[in-house]
Amino acid sequence: MELIEIRKANIADIAALAKLARNTFFETFAASNSEADMQQYLEEHFNEATVHNEVSNPDSLFYMAWENDVPVGYLKLNTGNAQTELKSPETIEIERIYVLHAWHGKKVGQLLYEKAIEIARALQKHRIWLGVWEENPRAIRFYEKNGFVTFDKHTFILGKEVQTDLMMHKTIE
Repeated sequence: MELIEIRKANIADIAALAKLARNTFFETFAASNSEADMQQYLEEHFNEATVHNEVSNPDSLFYMAWENDVPVGYLKLNTGNAQTELKSPETIEIERIYVLHAWHGKKVGQLLYEKAIEIARALQKHRIWLGVWEENPRAIRFYEKNGFVTFDKHTFILGKEVQTDLMMHKTIE
């Protein structure tokens, strides 16, 4: 494996980030959802205009994992009002950590997670939290391995499907 570099995403990365977001989300969830629901979600949430707005939000931070000049994964963090729930000034949300399947098992997700913890500490956040689909055991194991515990549930809408996410959190030391 080549060296993976984690870099803060900016406006110049919008096209690559939107494509990466679409591809990783599709790889992760297409087998468990209808094609119509997937296409609707991808078109609504991962088009370049939406990604541009998210990257431009000062309360959201994006980091991309690169192997040479190839984007292979990304992280989205939310603080303040950008958080999907909680919105406490003492918390930071991991809204997304996604890695292309070809890079699974190569510690890219762990590097992105470690960047999230680094940012949380730098921003002096006391708790980090996230939502993870209850039917994604691989991701749940990843977060549990990193010290997260479930504290609640919330709904996630994908097309016409109402799904349940486990809400997990961890205290930042």
